[in-house]
Amino acid sequence: MEVLLRTAVFKSANALVGWLLQQAVDRADGAYQPKPGQVRKGRESLAVQGIFGRFQLRRDYYYHAGKHEGHYPADAALGLEGGYTPALAKLICLEGADEPTYLKAERHLEQTGGIAVSARQIQRVVQRVGGDAQAWQEREAQPSPCDAPLLYVSADGTGVPMVPEALKGRRGKQTDGTAKTRQVYLGCVFTQHRSDDQGHPVRDYESTTYVSSFQSIDAFGPLLRQEALRRGLGSAGKVVVLIDGAAGLENMGRLCFKDCLQIVDFFHALEHAGLVLEALIGKNHPDYKRRLRRWAKRLLKDKVQALIQETRRQCAGQPSAAAVEKALGYFVRNVDRMQYGTFRAAGYFIGSGVVEAGCKTVIGGRCKQSGMFWSESGAQNILALRCIHSSRRLEDFWKYRLNEQAASNDALPLAA
Repeated sequence: MEVLLRTAVFKSANALVGWLLQQAVDRADGAYQPKPGQVRKGRESLAVQGIFGRFQLRRDYYYHAGKHEGHYPADAALGLEGGYTPALAKLICLEGADEPTYLKAERHLEQTGGIAVSARQIQRVVQRVGGDAQAWQEREAQPSPCDAPLLYVSADGTGVPMVPEALKGRRGKQTDGTAKTRQVYLGCVFTQHRSDDQGHPVRDYESTTYVSSFQSIDAFGPLLRQEALRRGLGSAGKVVVLIDGAAGLENMGRLCFKDCLQIVDFFHALEHAGLVLEALIGKNHPDYKRRLRRWAKRLLKDKVQALIQETRRQCAGQPSAAAVEKALGYFVRNVDRMQYGTFRAAGYFIGSGVVEAGCKTVIGGRCKQSGMFWSESGAQNILALRCIHSSRRLEDFWKYRLNEQAASNDALPLAA
């Protein structure tokens, strides 16, 4: 009896929602003013699926012969995404971007909401919306105020496995010189107001926002700067650019964040200290670990210049001198950005763990699963949605998207 009652209530609610939607469609069609060149061709049916079920809607269709372009005013007014309501499209994109695979997203929708959308359809909706999500990430910034004493900007790159068509002509690290992955850059911005009882910096809760791009570092740097401007780059007390010692990222910091303090990630510095010792004494030397610990302690005391000089004296005249000098180049180039004792005393972060974790969760958690191979647009679109979600801007993006769709009904821009 209870099941029958629930079914009857659901059918009644479904019928009511369908009737209300058709009323909204009729109002949108009645209020529409055709743009110059548009001719009404009649009404066409559309099967629409929403969170509460499926509906059959009839709406007006206009065609512009000169542009070979059709337009459904009601679809734009209601924000329909193909055959899905905005609420369901938003949920589909959230599941498609959040779950490890589109198939798991399909099952999750079915199991939790009783919503039947195939994995293929989820992928299509994600790709339909994802391109605009990437463009929204790259939009021009409206500078915002920032009351934080410290604003951090961090960036890193990681490889995403690609289909062969997306790798043609690209050089890589394989033995034959080919590539298996395409580099995607991830940038993040976060703030700090305080340190803990031990003087360690504490990142502000839910202050991290992300941007991603498959473009070159020359194009990614300005994109990250736009995000920093949105977060208050111009009014923050102090801006710290926290990156590894890669030449491309260093150049990005110099060009896009001029006069900001740059810090080379301490853990990358330790990795390169290991390379110096490997060239100097060999990785299997009994003193290797002890000397690496000594490097760590002295780096934390602003002794990077002294370490360079000591190492040069130790390898002078030795066969390994050239290899050691090559490994030391990382430290020679970054002396000013490796004053870790001074940075820690000032209460700054010296590790790029935030963006490293982002590379693993935002990118790796969705695009680097076993057996995955992506096209560039496929990966870029889904990562754009993941960045927007992780930045807690999903509502802002969908509000913008609905406004843009509704604006396509405005005859004034074309008539002007």
